Amino acid sequence: MKTSILIIYTGGTIGMVKDPKNGSLKPFDFDHILKQVPELKGFGFDLTSVAFDPLIDSSNLNPEVWVKIANLIKENYEKFDGFVVLHGTDTMSYSASALSFMLDNLEKPVVLTGSQLPIGMLRTDGKENLITAIEIAADYKDGKAIVPEVCVLFENKLFRGNRTTKHNAEYFNAFYSYNYPDLARVGINIHYNHAVIQKVTKEKEFAISTDLDTNIAILKIFPGINKKTVDAIFNIEGLRAVVIETYGAGNAPTDKWFIDSIKDAIDKGVIVYNVTQCPAGSVDMGLYETSVELLNIGVVSGHDITTEAAITKLMFLLGQQLDSDKIKFFLNKSIKGELCQ
Repeated sequence: MKTSILIIYTGGTIGMVKDPKNGSLKPFDFDHILKQVPELKGFGFDLTSVAFDPLIDSSNLNPEVWVKIANLIKENYEKFDGFVVLHGTDTMSYSASALSFMLDNLEKPVVLTGSQLPIGMLRTDGKENLITAIEIAADYKDGKAIVPEVCVLFENKLFRGNRTTKHNAEYFNAFYSYNYPDLARVGINIHYNHAVIQKVTKEKEFAISTDLDTNIAILKIFPGINKKTVDAIFNIEGLRAVVIETYGAGNAPTDKWFIDSIKDAIDKGVIVYNVTQCPAGSVDMGLYETSVELLNIGVVSGHDITTEAAITKLMFLLGQQLDSDKIKFFLNKSIKGELCQ
């Protein structure tokens, strides 16, 4: 039986080709993918594609799209060996993070990829990314997927999805995982780093969680931030959680008004999740005096989690209708490999 892969095209740069009549870019016809990318015939896989209608620019992405992707994977889970999600680069890390939390008991690869140049352009990185993503999604050994998790494939590296950040808007190496090793490196061969890939320890029925709560906000600390700005964030109607992006190892101003504003919000039931502004490194509240007060008033440490994963993890946990203490417990723990703790 042929290996079967479902390609889900949501939109984005990768899916554009040049119209030979007028030279303009138009959406790629994924119904004829083998004709458009004949190199794929060499695999001998059974490739099926589904395209969103309308296609979605990644800047317009929202949780409804994540739910749609999750449902597509759920509906087709038993029919296919792996899944490739083609996606715009701007919000790919958010989508990969969200899907990692939404897809439970995953035993098959879900590989997100895209490109910096349209697949129809001469120097595109799209073909290489697409071909490699399909190969990884189809890679099994002894009947088990080599990478049974949500991941991002870009240029020549495979990353855990909820560890990625888009760090480059110009070059082909658009994504990076600062706090977690690459799952694989791609050259003449694909070299998997098996020690850091999540393993399926107990087979359970695949399921999805699609209840997401978006009543959250991000507060990025900067020199000169004032009380009006902080209060405006914490007094948003219906607010349930705030990701606070702090300096270095989780440090923030120690002004009384600042600490009091956060404490007032926490006392009202708002969860405050501390992540570092630094691309690499971890929050370690209490290491410096400038983070001790945050620890004392009940701010939750995000450790080495990315902002993208912090946002989507909060949406996921808040959507599970858990009590505040339970949510804080899970924020401090790794549930899908999103942080080292």
